[in-house]
Amino acid sequence: MRIRKERLALIFPLVIAALLLGGCGDGNSGDEPPDATLPQLEDGWNIIYPGGDTVCSRGTEYAYMVHPGTVNKLVIDFMGGGACWNNLTCSVAGSIFNEAVDPDELLSMAANGIYDRANPDNPFKDWYHVFIPYCTGDVHWGNNVVTYGSAPNEFTINHKGATNAGAVMNWVYENFGNPETIFITGCSAGAYGSIGWTPHIMDHYRHSKIYQMGDSGAGIITDTFFQQSFPSWNALAFFPKFIPGLDPAKVDIYAHDLSYIYAQVGQYFSQHTVSQYNSAFDENQTFYFTAMGGQGGQAEWSQRMFAITDEANQQTPNYYSYIAPGQVHCIIPYDGFYTVESGGVRLRDWVNDLVNGRTVSDVSCGTACGSPGS
Repeated sequence: MRIRKERLALIFPLVIAALLLGGCGDGNSGDEPPDATLPQLEDGWNIIYPGGDTVCSRGTEYAYMVHPGTVNKLVIDFMGGGACWNNLTCSVAGSIFNEAVDPDELLSMAANGIYDRANPDNPFKDWYHVFIPYCTGDVHWGNNVVTYGSAPNEFTINHKGATNAGAVMNWVYENFGNPETIFITGCSAGAYGSIGWTPHIMDHYRHSKIYQMGDSGAGIITDTFFQQSFPSWNALAFFPKFIPGLDPAKVDIYAHDLSYIYAQVGQYFSQHTVSQYNSAFDENQTFYFTAMGGQGGQAEWSQRMFAITDEANQQTPNYYSYIAPGQVHCIIPYDGFYTVESGGVRLRDWVNDLVNGRTVSDVSCGTACGSPGS
C-alpha cells in the first residue's frame, strides 16, 4: 500500500487553474454539465493534510484520506466517533468522542465492509472514495471554539467539524468535475455528517445522481438536545439556508427533529435519494440518548426510532429505510454489510440496487427484530 502525504498549501496552482477555466463558483449554474475531471492519485489510500483553519478538538492536526477508483463514481464517507456538547461530555477525554486523527488507525479501519476492494461483492470496489475523519465532537456540523468549565479546570474544545469537512469538500469540488454517481454515507456521528452535508453537495453537483444513506444515526434525542448542543457547535450557521424549511432565519429548527431535516432535504432535491440504516435496538445510540437525559433504555429508543422512521417515510417519497434485527451499531465499515439480512432482503443487495437507480422498498425486521439486549 502506497501512501501519499501532501500539504494543501500547495493547492494554489489548482485555484489558478480553476480561475483560468472560468471562475471559482460551483460551475453548475448553466444547463451544460461540467467536464468529468478526476484527480491524479497514487495507488492505495492517499493521506492529505489540508492545514489552514482545520484542527481537531484539542488542537492537533487534521487529515483526511482519498482512494482512487477506476470509474467516474464517488463515495463521500463521514467518519463516526461520538459527540460532546457541554462541560461534562467534553471533559471525559477520548472516552465519549474521538479527539484526534490517527492516520495509522484510519488505515487499519479502511479494510473491511465497503472499504474492501478485493471483495467482488462490494458495490463500491471500483469507485473513488473520500473518507472524512472526525475529531471535533460536533457531528461534522460545528464551527466554534468553546472554553468549558472554569479556572483552574477550564479547557477548550475546537468544535470545527464543518470547517474540517468543508476543507475536504473544497478539495472534492476542485478535483471531481462531474461525477456520474455520488454515494454520501457515514456511520454513527458520520450519519449526521452525511445528511447535514448532503444538501450542500447536491446543490454543487447539479448534474450527478446522488444517493445518501445514514448508517446508525436515527436522531433519537431529548426535547432539549438541539438547544443544548447547537449553540456550543454554532451548528445553525452550517444549515443550508437556500432550503426555506432549513433556514434558521425562517424556521425554528429547535422545534423539529431529524425526520424533518431528512424530509426537507428530500423534498427540495426530489430527483435524488435519502435513506437510513438502523438496527432495531442499537446499543450505542441508546447510550447517547441516555447521556442526553433520555429515559427508558433500548426499548424506548427503539420505539422512538421506528416512529421517527415512519414519520420520515410519510413525509418524503424519495426517503427509504432499512431496519435490521439486533443491537449492532454501524454496518458499512464491517463485513456484516455483506451478511446482514432483514425481511428477506440482504443489506448489500439493497444498497447495490439503491445506488444503481433500481427500485427499492423500505425494509424492516418486523416480528424478527428481537428484543432489548439481544
